[in-house]
Amino acid sequence: MEEAGFDLHDPHTHVVLSQLQALARSSAPEAALDKPSRSPHVTDEARQRAVFDSSIDFAMVVIDTQGIVTDWNMGATHVMGWTSDEMCGSSAEPFFTPEDREQGRLALEMRLALRDGRANDERWHLRKDGQRFWASGEMMPLYDDGLHLGFVKILRDRTNEHLAGLAIKETQERYRLAVKATNDAIWDWDLSGNQVVWNEALEQAYGHPLASVEPTGDWWIGHIHPDDRAGVYESIHAVIDGSQSAWSGEYRFQRHDGSFAEVLDRGHVIRNAEGRAVRMIGAMLDLTRVRNAESALRQSEERFRKILENIESAFAIVEVKFDAEDRPIDYCFIEANPAFERQAGVNLRGRWVTEFAPDLEQFWFDTYGHVAKTGEPATFENYAEAFKRWFDVRAVKVGLPEERKIAVIFSDVTARRNAEDRLRTSEAVARENIERVQLALAAGAIIGTWHWHLPTDRFAVDEGFALAFGLDPALGREGLSLETIVATVHPDDREGLSAAISEVIQRGGSYSHQYRVRRADGHYYWIEANGRVENDAEGKPLRFPGVLIDVEARRSVEAERDRALSALRALNDTLEQRVTERTVKLIQAEEKLRQSQKMEAVGQLTGGLAHDFNNLLAGISGALELMSTRIAQGRWMETDKYISTAQGAAKRAAALTHRLLAFSRRQTLDPRPTDVNALMEGMTELIQRTVGPSIRVETVGATNLWPTLVDVSQLENALLNLCINARDAMPNGGRITIETANRWMDREAARSYDIPEGQYLSVSVTDTGTGMAPDVIAKAFDPFFTTKPIGQGTGLGLSMIYGFAKQSGGQVRIYSEVGEGTTLRIYLPRYYGEVDDEIPETRESLAAAAHAGETILIVDDEPTVRMLLTDVLGDLGYTLIEAADSLAGLKLLQSDVRIDLLITDVGLPGGMNGRQMADAGREVRPELKVLFITGYAENAAIGNGYLGPDMQVLTKPFAMDALASRVRELMSP
Repeated sequence: MEEAGFDLHDPHTHVVLSQLQALARSSAPEAALDKPSRSPHVTDEARQRAVFDSSIDFAMVVIDTQGIVTDWNMGATHVMGWTSDEMCGSSAEPFFTPEDREQGRLALEMRLALRDGRANDERWHLRKDGQRFWASGEMMPLYDDGLHLGFVKILRDRTNEHLAGLAIKETQERYRLAVKATNDAIWDWDLSGNQVVWNEALEQAYGHPLASVEPTGDWWIGHIHPDDRAGVYESIHAVIDGSQSAWSGEYRFQRHDGSFAEVLDRGHVIRNAEGRAVRMIGAMLDLTRVRNAESALRQSEERFRKILENIESAFAIVEVKFDAEDRPIDYCFIEANPAFERQAGVNLRGRWVTEFAPDLEQFWFDTYGHVAKTGEPATFENYAEAFKRWFDVRAVKVGLPEERKIAVIFSDVTARRNAEDRLRTSEAVARENIERVQLALAAGAIIGTWHWHLPTDRFAVDEGFALAFGLDPALGREGLSLETIVATVHPDDREGLSAAISEVIQRGGSYSHQYRVRRADGHYYWIEANGRVENDAEGKPLRFPGVLIDVEARRSVEAERDRALSALRALNDTLEQRVTERTVKLIQAEEKLRQSQKMEAVGQLTGGLAHDFNNLLAGISGALELMSTRIAQGRWMETDKYISTAQGAAKRAAALTHRLLAFSRRQTLDPRPTDVNALMEGMTELIQRTVGPSIRVETVGATNLWPTLVDVSQLENALLNLCINARDAMPNGGRITIETANRWMDREAARSYDIPEGQYLSVSVTDTGTGMAPDVIAKAFDPFFTTKPIGQGTGLGLSMIYGFAKQSGGQVRIYSEVGEGTTLRIYLPRYYGEVDDEIPETRESLAAAAHAGETILIVDDEPTVRMLLTDVLGDLGYTLIEAADSLAGLKLLQSDVRIDLLITDVGLPGGMNGRQMADAGREVRPELKVLFITGYAENAAIGNGYLGPDMQVLTKPFAMDALASRVRELMSP
């Protein structure tokens, strides 16, 4: 292995390997079974260790059959950085690269070493600091009397040599590609043997097949044109025999077809240590195309020069000057053709334009400067006041970017522009005349003409004009005064006519005016006068010609049109009024329909309530009557079952009330930050027991589920209710899946779910039951709607869940198909605070006994409630004060009487509700503790759902022990 930097056949290497075999045996597990006396062996081992560690440039690693390092020499530490203590007992994989580890390189080398006796290793490895190094070496198996003990891996750092080799290969490849890509004929001349080697370009450029080319300097010299041969020979040998290293020359070289090509030949001399030229490398470039291009360019330039000298358009090369802020301030005509002077009217060749025209318009500097800086061409026509001429100009950038030069071709178009101006003026006059005639013809038949010479005030009219005004035609031909004409105009129109005439004479131009004139029979009729005031060269009014048009018929049509429009507007106004009245009636009808639907819903609701509550009240009243009878009979022992019956009916009534409040979203909630996954897992056993063994309950909790702010007991009730419904939909058994997920509701999704945009979590209960038809889904949340048999459901379960979800800021959706099962999903808003993992202590578990002197103020307008509260709390040792309304309660709160706790209903007579009375009491008793008791909690009544510190809510009806525990909880310091 010459590449590895060591020879395995070398005797020293064999000594090292034998020592490695011995060290491996000493490290093998079987060595523990040797005889106790080991002193000679220790001496041998020390000698072997010295040899092992002396190879500082070689990394030697001994590994067992499992790839675990058992020995590590100093060379391995030197090359790779790890110490023997760090590596012994560890896998050998750390000094393999990640890609080799991924491909199992260590195991592969171990297999190859066992199979072939050695496994070559020439690749990248890793040092302790993560740096890569190129190592050469191999792995060999270690044996002891035929027993395979492990392997030895020997490495040497060859990074520098490897990188140098890569650099050489890259340089050679670049040289090869450069030679291949060039069109030059590359030659390599061995001066000592007069041998010349050519590349393929000799054949491609000059036609000489390489196979037939004599590889000598004489062949090359022989193909130089006879007239150039001596000069080339002399110049090249002057460089070879002298001290220079570079040579170049132009000469004619013979092609294979006998023709000669003009070439540029360059060569570089390579000398030995004594300075004698031993080799010369060069490249021969065919100049034929360059010479042809130069000749063509000269011919083109000559043709271009002749064209510029003979064309009528002016041409110039212009250099633009810029100031320190790169703004164009001047330009100079460097070159110009003969037409330039003819077109510009002045010879500016070689002069700056500001010398001739210091007041030249800024437009010229800006335009030429923009072309010179950006290279964007410009085409325009513009007037130059300094030259008194119009120019049609085309400007393009020429030369190098830093030269700021442009080429300008322009023509004097002053004559054409003047002709265009005269033509436009003539066309304008013609258009005005045509327009006046067209207007007159469009307006009606011309009944007369006039011509008024303004300086002499002579008003000449034709016969038609005179007849139209009821005048003598003979007077019209002789000329009339304006007063005579105006005298026949309707008195109401004279002032307007005079004003219109004065206005048009003052401004000039066209004139049009309608007025009434008197016929010879004395009747007035409408005419329209159209004319034009024309001014003289000094702008003074000169003449006023015009025509008369009979517009009586047109005016009649317009009057009829106005009457029709007026009638249409009146009809439209009436139509809008009728539409408005009809709309009001429709709105009233719709309101009556909605009210009827509301009453129908209320009737359904109250009918269901009456039915359920009558059943419950019958049980309560019957039990109480029987209790009274048994007590009167002295049969005390038989009253327990009637007490249980009455209490059960009362609890069912309370549950029904809670469901109704949930449906109406008026129940009192106690929202807390909740981990729904934990709640779901905690209920799984209860739900499984409830639904029975024929139904399998599965839970799927989302990873990293967001918390929510919710009343835990209400959510538990909702989940249990949904699972019971799912059970009833699977009479033959099935599967219930309770699943949670995080949900993003964008604007469109939130709008479809009727909830605010944002982040939510969902709780889904899915069954494999009978499913629901669309008409059942549509009614599922209606109160008292149920598909269960009579006596097996109240129809308030889903209504309660819907009310609970909406009150919690969320939503409920049903997804079902008949025969495919049902999914009911509750959406709840995400809570962004922290969730307390600890389960709070149950309030009812707190001790309820009163401490000495503790006083409670009870405010409730219901005497029965006050009686129950005072009896229960009085038995516990509390001092009690009663008030029947908020006014009496507030007076007690503002007195000096000791009050440790206020228990108050929310809805109270006396001008304030319970929350307002409590807030007023806290103004004089800041530390006052408050317990609100209410059948439902209106947000407005308890402060929009926000309670202050030491304020709590207890919902009626409640158990007496729950009341005592809540009181004790608030009273505790």
